[in-house]
Amino acid sequence: MLAAVPIAIGAVAVVLVLGLVNMMRGGSGQRSQKLMQMRVLLQFIAVLVIMAVIWMRNG
Repeated sequence: MLAAVPIAIGAVAVVLVLGLVNMMRGGSGQRSQKLMQMRVLLQFIAVLVIMAVIWMRNG
């Protein structure tokens, strides 16, 4: 479960960078919106994973 933390954080970072690149290139607003929604979802999942790891470590 501990290995899931960097994977979750990495997924958030990748989607964030994709969104920034899309915005800098003047890409589609609809694509930016989808990337933002995906980033928020992945952040939620990352927080759940981190909380689960903390909960499991503390017993």
